[in-house]
Amino acid sequence: MRFYIVTLGCPKNQVDSEMMAELLMAAGHRMVGEPRRADLLIANTCGFIEAAREESYEQLRELAQSKSRDQLLIAAGCMAQRYGPEIRHTVPRVDAVIGTRSWPEIVQLVQRLEAGERPLSWVRDKSQVVTSVTRHAMAGASAYLKIADGCDASCAFCAIPLIKGPQRSKPQAAVFREAQELVSEGVREIILIAQDTSRYGADLGLKDGLPDLLWSLSEAVPKLDWLRLMYVYPGHVSDRLIATMADLPQVCHYVDIPLQHGHPEVLRRMRRPHDVGAVHLLVENLRQAMPDVALRSTMIVGYPGETEEEFEEMLGFLEELTFDKVGVFAFSPEAGTAAASLPNCVPAEVIAERYDRAMTLQQEISWDRNASQVGRVLPILVDGSGDGLSVGRSYRDAPEIDGLVLIAQELAPGSLVRARIVEAQPYDLVAEVV
Repeated sequence: MRFYIVTLGCPKNQVDSEMMAELLMAAGHRMVGEPRRADLLIANTCGFIEAAREESYEQLRELAQSKSRDQLLIAAGCMAQRYGPEIRHTVPRVDAVIGTRSWPEIVQLVQRLEAGERPLSWVRDKSQVVTSVTRHAMAGASAYLKIADGCDASCAFCAIPLIKGPQRSKPQAAVFREAQELVSEGVREIILIAQDTSRYGADLGLKDGLPDLLWSLSEAVPKLDWLRLMYVYPGHVSDRLIATMADLPQVCHYVDIPLQHGHPEVLRRMRRPHDVGAVHLLVENLRQAMPDVALRSTMIVGYPGETEEEFEEMLGFLEELTFDKVGVFAFSPEAGTAAASLPNCVPAEVIAERYDRAMTLQQEISWDRNASQVGRVLPILVDGSGDGLSVGRSYRDAPEIDGLVLIAQELAPGSLVRARIVEAQPYDLVAEVV
């Protein structure tokens, strides 16, 4: 059977899609790049916030409307986990749903669909050990490696624990094996991901397990060029983790710390770490240990009860800490979360106005941070080229969410070249090969 997978949402979903593809190919099925050529269509959905669900429904409707009588359609992922019955009601041509905790059984599900059983619902409520499968390079020279799934935090606005359950860490041996498989296929950058990478191993009885994992990975894959960390919870960044990042040459001097706000009272209502002084100290320690570190964060505007004064303090927080990159999100009330029932909702037009102000400020800060790179010679990982131009990234940029480095010549995708930064733009850089 030929299958086609489309992924919506975050890189963690992308890893699940790749692993489903690995399992299906190991069972003799063949992946194709166009839905019209497939016998089986899989949409790996995102259910994190309302806008993501709308996008997932739009994709499912598109596939459902265009599929032939002989094609099968599966809704997988986060939205399938939480809203499976609703999906079947809204998009009746969906033949099966499979959730985030049961996707490792994708082959068995397909076998039953082939046998004529439908509709089917494979949604497991209880948690299971995070799955590891044989990995092949599927997206060029960079690959995501999920080291844990689920989350133990109790952030008031977040539905992830409702979808994924508590954190389950992947055993170190499985992480090493996947990394070795990817590097053997030419991957030069591995991005470690989880809902909270900094809490890796806590459920396995490890204390401060991420630094140990990084040291062991550097030994397991010595030929790996870049090892990048995403989704580091601010309250779990230890001095030992900072020192490990500074000491290991493979680890990119790049830290993604989702902070969500800069006012302590808003953070308290969010059930987030609310000691803003501790955040200032953390940023200071990171920059002292790694003077060239690139820092990324996320902010939510329009959280229930957010006053103009609290919002302006968040802007001041951004001005003081000068993060290299910041993603700004409008608050979205999610059913089942504590924040969904909070009073004093901020009007939509106020949220939109605050979003614009925060983005405008951060664009200026990002431009200044980019300007400080002009004259530096950096390794650039080439993602693609054509029409006399190459696009790549330095250690300062994670794939798909950060900026690009533009080089006015065609270079081999997957190559790592040294280039001098000659121009700064708000989000991208322009460079010339040395």
